Amino acid sequence: MRGVLGMLACLFASFSPLACNQQGSIPEGDLLVLTVATQETDGFRRFLRSAKHFNYTIKVLGRGESWKGGDYMSPPGGGQKVRLLKSALEDIQDENRVILLVDSYDVIFSSGPRELLKKFQQAKHRVVFSAETLIWPDRHLEDKHPHVREGKRFLGAGGFIGYAPNLKQMLSDWSGADSDSDQLFFTKLYINPEKRKSINITLDNKCRLFQNLHGALDEVVLKFEDGRVRARNVLYNTLPVIIHGNGPTKLQINYLGNYIPHLWMFETGCTLCNEGLRPLSGLQESQYPMVVIGIFIQQPTPFVSVFFERLLNLKYPKNRLQLFIYNQELHHEPHIRSFLEYHESEYQGVKLIGPEEDIDPLTSRDIGFDMCRDNIDCEYFFSIDVDVVLKNEDMLRILIELNKPFIAPMMTKPGRLWTNFWGALSADGYYARSEDYMDIVKGRRMGLWNVPYISHIFLIKADTLRTDLKDPDLFESATLDPDMAFCSKVRNKVRQYTQITRRNKIHSNQLYSQSMSSRHISLYKPDEQPALRPHHDASTFTINIALNQLGIDYQGGGCRFLRYNCSVNAPRRGWALLHPGRLTHYHEGLPTVEGVRYISVSFVDP
Repeated sequence: MRGVLGMLACLFASFSPLACNQQGSIPEGDLLVLTVATQETDGFRRFLRSAKHFNYTIKVLGRGESWKGGDYMSPPGGGQKVRLLKSALEDIQDENRVILLVDSYDVIFSSGPRELLKKFQQAKHRVVFSAETLIWPDRHLEDKHPHVREGKRFLGAGGFIGYAPNLKQMLSDWSGADSDSDQLFFTKLYINPEKRKSINITLDNKCRLFQNLHGALDEVVLKFEDGRVRARNVLYNTLPVIIHGNGPTKLQINYLGNYIPHLWMFETGCTLCNEGLRPLSGLQESQYPMVVIGIFIQQPTPFVSVFFERLLNLKYPKNRLQLFIYNQELHHEPHIRSFLEYHESEYQGVKLIGPEEDIDPLTSRDIGFDMCRDNIDCEYFFSIDVDVVLKNEDMLRILIELNKPFIAPMMTKPGRLWTNFWGALSADGYYARSEDYMDIVKGRRMGLWNVPYISHIFLIKADTLRTDLKDPDLFESATLDPDMAFCSKVRNKVRQYTQITRRNKIHSNQLYSQSMSSRHISLYKPDEQPALRPHHDASTFTINIALNQLGIDYQGGGCRFLRYNCSVNAPRRGWALLHPGRLTHYHEGLPTVEGVRYISVSFVDP
């Protein structure tokens, strides 16, 4: 009966526009996924995690090799992938074997082999490439691409699927160098009508199999369904099987990778939070990881004594902690001396840099990192700005147990939407609000989040500092503020930049920045403190009120906003200058060259 039904179905299909596949569906066992990875990065582990979820069979090429194939920002490149693929295909003799070749560092599976193979069959070609909106790397070849009635017209080399014999034929002419362009090689094959026909190549024009994000960000949304999460292409109403953050879309694949295929769902919450943990319970104190805690005091800050009290209350063996304290303010020296007088002996070691040493804030961060890098026993560096109020005494333990190369707790203010992370970046690299930002901040979505920017507090593995982040210029950039430059380099080198919000065992508001309005009097003298180095204030707004008169009581002074190259001379006595304290208004105090300048400074957090 099954045979009769099969023939009837085929007879019916012969009168329809769609041809019937007499061979039936492709067995999932015939599929082999090939990818190239010379390093095991967090992006690669994310790829493997999604592949394992759907039971793909993966073979990794290039392990142990040095990467010579360039990168997405500096074409050409990718020839190394073609060489490795060509070599791997030589060992495959099964003519029915279907090969899927995809990148790995910026790729996620959102569905399984059955759907992939079904859509491959429906394409009715022996080789199917991903498609793109943008042509790259040679725009002069645009007119040679076949026109399509609907969909994307240009080939993308980051993903393709085909039968092994056809792929061998496609690669038979490859003799390029590892640094040559794989994209250009495959493009020239595709735009050659004879080659395209003989190899039987087509493009996945409507993103049914492959979704390349470059040039298509507005087309892709998250779709929550049946206990999993997918990406949906709203332009073509398709559900791609493979999502590729090609080109300059790494932040977007990181965002989608916070969810796809099942990392966070409404039904279960965070499924990643309990993977790969490093439990500390049950360890003796001497077995705890050694941590260097970096404390940074860069401007006058209220409640410094309270900060040190909370630091003392961290539930972590103090003989496994070393302290690095950087203080730029004379006003806070008594607070630090008082703390060290009573508690320095409890810690494994303490290094203090005071204002008299005249070390700038960026250099101090590097010195703190080096204190951990140079100590073979150091396993983590825990960086905390002094305006952070640690509300959770288990914070350090929790972050270590999550076992990530770079992780930060979410920092909030009661009743405010302010946090220490950004969910997205604008086109010029500054703040943008992600779609899930409000839900994360308000606690409606709790878990681990890959985000592009954090500030104020973070934990980083010492091995990461010694390898991926070993350069001394981590906070330097010709165009970005220091905190943003640091985050940019972490994203590029570490690849996974993780933010933790609340979990069940973390109380609802684990961490706050102090909400406050504070005021102090500052004086500037040529022979003591003539100026202030570039900095952000720890406030939403800063108000400077002039207490004496320029030209009569002193000469020089003023405030310069570096990003805008704008200098504001001191206003008349009693007049005020108000500006945002964080993010947008990185500023410095200009030198007072004669006399004494007095100002009243207020830091306001409404």
